[in-house]
Amino acid sequence: MNVPLDATALASAQEEPFVHPALFYRGSDEYLAGCLSFVREGLAAGEPVAVAVPGPNLALLRAELGGDAERVRMLDMTRAGRNPGRIIPGVLRAFADAHPDGHVRIIGEPIWAGRSEVEYPACAQHEALINLAFTGRDVTILCPYDVGALSPEVLADAEVTHPVVVDGDGRWRDSPAYDPDRVINGYNRPLPPPPDHAAQITGDVNTLGAARRWARAHADAAGLDEQRIVDVELVVTELLANSIRHGGGAATLRAWTDGGALVCEVTDRGHLSDPLAGRRPAPSGQAGGRGLLLVHHLSDLVRVHTTPDATTIRVYLHP
Repeated sequence: MNVPLDATALASAQEEPFVHPALFYRGSDEYLAGCLSFVREGLAAGEPVAVAVPGPNLALLRAELGGDAERVRMLDMTRAGRNPGRIIPGVLRAFADAHPDGHVRIIGEPIWAGRSEVEYPACAQHEALINLAFTGRDVTILCPYDVGALSPEVLADAEVTHPVVVDGDGRWRDSPAYDPDRVINGYNRPLPPPPDHAAQITGDVNTLGAARRWARAHADAAGLDEQRIVDVELVVTELLANSIRHGGGAATLRAWTDGGALVCEVTDRGHLSDPLAGRRPAPSGQAGGRGLLLVHHLSDLVRVHTTPDATTIRVYLHP
């Protein structure tokens, strides 16, 4: 039987305190109805509330909230979450960890009609990984999906990555398709091959400096400014260092441009067995464990394909 959405009631009705509903909306009226009720319930209860959605939707919510918008942490997801891999540590965990006492509410909309086919697999995996990252936490993360603009395949994936679906009338239902591992593993696919003109070198512990200079040269040739060139150097250095430590001691590095972005790829003989690697904030005082976190933070997109025999990490960096 359907009942009105109430995140607190839903959490109390199940043993797991983490609640992760998908909001299926059509048009601005349904969007505002679903999101505003969620935000206002939280504010009325004195709960910390954050909203991370694309800019136009953020403007809609801000206008409707009026003065209450000042009580909500509001982020443009097209910026904060351009790379889906940095949403968990940089948006969701950053807010939840800042409010460790009591229930926390977050609206996160990482998938919108403008997402490219290259980005989407990382977006879907992100939605699935939220369940692993927040199990046991007293947090509700509501994820809106525009049913009028997104494909049936995207909506079907949303039913797999969310245990609860909220329909446009504001009522929720359990999702029988819920199985986040299916999306995590299903989108762990071989990446499209690099173009024939991609530059390639082999890196190991003796060639870290040369690899850094190689990365700088390709970033400069791609027209990136000095700050982004430094970002590329750091990303390639961290990926190669990770391959040296965990991937058999050496890696193949490739670079090319794609639609204005510099694409860098590192392939080694390691296996990335932890799907949340690079998505957990590093505890204060911990030595190491920040390499992949930094890669996600600096990159505009990170795609991964891993098997027991090899791992490829491909990063996109825009000017």
